[in-house]
Amino acid sequence: MDPERFIPEIIFLVPGINPGCVRSGLQTNSKLMKNTPNQITETRPLAGDADQIDPNLENDGVDRRGFLKCMAWAGTGMLWTISGGVLASKILSPPNAAAADNPMGGFSFVQISDSHIGFNKPANTDVIGTLKQAIAKINALPAAPDFILHTGDLSHLSTPEEFDALDQLLKGVKAGRIFYVPGEHDVLNDNGKQYRDRFGKDSKGDGWYSFDHKGVHFIGLVNVMNLKPGGLGFLGHDQLEWLEDDVAPLSASTPIVVFAHVPLWTIYPDWGWGTDDSAQALSYFKRFGSVTVLNGHIHQVQQKIEGGVSFHTAMSTAFPQPQPGAAPSPGPMKVPAEKLRSVLGLTSVNYIQGAKALAVVDSTLAGA
Repeated sequence: MDPERFIPEIIFLVPGINPGCVRSGLQTNSKLMKNTPNQITETRPLAGDADQIDPNLENDGVDRRGFLKCMAWAGTGMLWTISGGVLASKILSPPNAAAADNPMGGFSFVQISDSHIGFNKPANTDVIGTLKQAIAKINALPAAPDFILHTGDLSHLSTPEEFDALDQLLKGVKAGRIFYVPGEHDVLNDNGKQYRDRFGKDSKGDGWYSFDHKGVHFIGLVNVMNLKPGGLGFLGHDQLEWLEDDVAPLSASTPIVVFAHVPLWTIYPDWGWGTDDSAQALSYFKRFGSVTVLNGHIHQVQQKIEGGVSFHTAMSTAFPQPQPGAAPSPGPMKVPAEKLRSVLGLTSVNYIQGAKALAVVDSTLAGA
């Protein structure tokens, strides 16, 4: 894969999306999905080296050269809302846009992922520096988020020094609290004991837990302890039983946010980008009207809607990975230094009380 042509993918399920500035271009049917979605999916490779994207309502094509420039890989974000099974989007320009979409009665939180503290290879020789930039971006938001979700791979090799460094860095973020789930890089040496002692003291089992915040039920799952062949995530019987019991007393109108490291939907099984027993977990959410699933692990944005569940994977703050199948294997991908911060980032989520949708805004570290 040519690093100059790094092309992230965003997966949509609903035709007729108009991001606000689209010209028809390349679009192909996705062959990555191994599970059976409720609607046909499309995969659209996107890259950022054109000037504009004009509306194309008939075919909803996306110009692979223009979209990301319109989307502003230079620090703006894309706002996604899901309501009644329909995905809508618009371009946002910080810093005022986030505040405009967080009215009274709602709240916001931020997802960061895959910090990989301790990594020091050509893909990024300063992961502490890029995490500091992510923290600065969070601290510059017009309103401080209620909390942070870190969706795993806090460290690169699970060492005490790496965990110490991450802990000290995140003490500088302006947010009420930070909630964690582990990635596979956080449980390398001791089956996750050190991670749990530091970041999961009140959790159950291998580190799973749930909490409620302003009418929304949040569930942190662990799917990295017993990876299946090929690296697929795995939840296991005990956690699935706990999850079924956890959601049983909730009203069907309760908004649910699930967060875990490895995607809970099958993106590319040959690279382990999915969770072996996720279908069982997702079956417990079928009766709920609003379910959002946030993951990390793959270091790039991928999205889809299946039934009443919206899935979203986040960028890393450390290094990018190739898009699915575009390289012999997954792993750190080197891009030109001047482009690195445009493929790293974070995710902001706004909840509006009484609405079915959570608004998800991805922004890069470019310009941070």
